Amino acid sequence: MSRIDSAEARFEMAGEAAGSIQERLAEIPNIAVVLGSGLGTMADRLNDRVVLPYATIPHFPEPTVEGHAGNLVVGRIGETSVSAIMLQGRFHYYEGHDLGSATFPVLVLHRLGVRTLILTAATGGIRADLGPGSIVCLSDHLNLLGANPLRGPNEKRFGPRFPDMTHVYSEQLRKHAAEVAAELDISLTEGVYACLPGPSYETPAEIRMLRTLGADIVGMSTVPEAIVARHCGMEVLAFALVTNSAAGVTGATINHQEVIDEGQKAGPSLEKIIEGVIVRISGKS
Repeated sequence: MSRIDSAEARFEMAGEAAGSIQERLAEIPNIAVVLGSGLGTMADRLNDRVVLPYATIPHFPEPTVEGHAGNLVVGRIGETSVSAIMLQGRFHYYEGHDLGSATFPVLVLHRLGVRTLILTAATGGIRADLGPGSIVCLSDHLNLLGANPLRGPNEKRFGPRFPDMTHVYSEQLRKHAAEVAAELDISLTEGVYACLPGPSYETPAEIRMLRTLGADIVGMSTVPEAIVARHCGMEVLAFALVTNSAAGVTGATINHQEVIDEGQKAGPSLEKIIEGVIVRISGKS
């Protein structure tokens, strides 16, 4: 996908993509989930699934990273009547996408009428108690990409020129997440996410810097999507699955396969929390 410079063009292209999706779905849920590395299997468990490969959706890029299948999936949560949209894979700044293109799916979700966006990501744990398998509910973030997805001409039909970011991650949704996790007896803690551009993992010195800045976890995604979603007026909830200790915390080296493996091992617990939150906020069973 080439760079989209015109704000009006972004709006029209998002509308075209949304229209293509609407033509193939009987119903459009107003809740969507973006599934990060190693977490895409959650979409495979939906009932009455409709799978739309990204390649069939106008203007969608295709993910190039292992663990990102590249499908938009719609279906029901378990035996409930609650439906959700799930995106199997995202587009990263480090793949060479500009931030406008990387966050384009969020604009499409907005045009589809999605009002609640749940984001997930595999991350490195900075805080000492956040080892592999820990699940973190984001309370705030540090955008250290050196860029902002809202830079450039503003399209007021998406949102205001200067959107407030005081409460990027919904306090009410975080409360629901904590209650669901407690009911399931799954450990869930809150934390601050530092977003760096990647694709190289951070150095031990950079991790010491991030710890000083107040970061609890570190990753290469989520934050641009959260910013764009809030600009569009969506309520945002974000989870980070800690798949490795950040550089220098344990002295061990880091590789992407371990990230995927840890995501697959701990993913089911996070999936249960997300499913519970979706059902709870939908008020259905």
